[in-house]
Amino acid sequence: MAGIWKRGKYWRAEVRRKPHPLQTCTFDTRAEAEAWARRIESEMDRGGFVDRKDAEMTSFDDLLKRYAEEISPKKKGGDGEILRIRKLRKDKLAAYKVSELTSKVMSDYRDRRLAGDPKSKPVTGSTVNRELTLIGHVLTVALKDWGIPVEVNPVSKMRRPKENRARSRRLSVDEEKRLLTELAPSPRDGSGRFEPGGCRNQWVLPVVIIAIETAMRRSEILALRWDDVFLDDRYVRLHDSKNGEPRDVPLSTTAAATLSTLSRALDGRVFPITGEALKKAFTRACERANLENLHFHDLRHEATSRLATRLGNILELSAVTGHKTVQMLKRYYHPRATDLARKLG
Repeated sequence: MAGIWKRGKYWRAEVRRKPHPLQTCTFDTRAEAEAWARRIESEMDRGGFVDRKDAEMTSFDDLLKRYAEEISPKKKGGDGEILRIRKLRKDKLAAYKVSELTSKVMSDYRDRRLAGDPKSKPVTGSTVNRELTLIGHVLTVALKDWGIPVEVNPVSKMRRPKENRARSRRLSVDEEKRLLTELAPSPRDGSGRFEPGGCRNQWVLPVVIIAIETAMRRSEILALRWDDVFLDDRYVRLHDSKNGEPRDVPLSTTAAATLSTLSRALDGRVFPITGEALKKAFTRACERANLENLHFHDLRHEATSRLATRLGNILELSAVTGHKTVQMLKRYYHPRATDLARKLG
C-alpha cells in the first residue's frame, strides 16, 4: 500500500515496491495524491512503470539550454535557432518541469504568443508554428537521446494556429532606390565620427544588391567564401543550400561588379557579417526609407520575379533559385499585372 500523509499545506504520497526505486510526490489535495499512488502501483503491477523522477526534477529551461549547446550548432540555420531558444528561455514556459508540460500548457503558450502581452508584441501563426516545432523536437530529443521520460509529446496533442498567407511583397523601382540610398555607407566628419544618414556597416549594401540580383537566400549569401566565387566565369558555387543540394548561381553584370569591388576578409568569407547584424541594419534602413512591411526574404521573391522575365525556361529559373518543385517556385514568382498586360499587347 502507498503511504499518504499531510505535511503542512500539502499531501505527500510515497510508493515502495521492490524492485522499483522509491517513488514520492507532493500534491495540493489528498485525492490527487491517492490517484497518483494508484496509477504508479498499477503501472508497477502491469510491468509498464517508468521512473519519472528526471522529468519531475528537470525544467524545460534545462532542456532548452542543453539543446542549444549540443543540437543547434550542428543544424543549418543553427544560429537563428539559438536566438529563438534564447527568447524561449525568457518565457514563463521555461520554468515548468518537463512532467508538467501538457497540451493545455502549450495551448496557453500559443494563445499568449498570438495575443501578445506587456513584454512582447503579438506574433503571426507561422512564427508560433516554428516555435512549436522547435519545442516538439526538443522534447523528442530529450526522450530518445537523453533518457528524459516524456510520456506524450504535448505539442502533438494541441491545435496549431493557421499559417500565414504566402507573402507577395514586391519592391518598386522607387522603393529600391530609397532602400539602397539608406544602405550607402554613412559619411564621416573631419574627426572621423559618423554623420546622420546611411548605414554604418559596409557589408549590408553589397549583401542586399547580391540578394536582389541572384535570388540567393540570406544564409547562402552569408556562407559564401572567396574560394567559391568565380568572377571570370561569373558564377558562385553553393555547396550546402537549404534543400541539401549544391548548385552554381550565375552572376549578373551588376552582381559580378559588386563582388569585384569588395575587400577580402582574412577568414575567407565574402561577407564577414552575422545574420543578426544584417537583420537589424536592414530593418533600420527600411524604417529610414519609409518602407513598410518589407522583410529581407522578400528580396528573394523580388529577384525570382525579375529573373522569370529574363529566363523563359522554368528549368533554368529553378536551377538559379534552387527550388525543387514548380509549386514552391510559384510561391516566389509574383508577376505584376501591368507587366503581363504589356506582354499581351
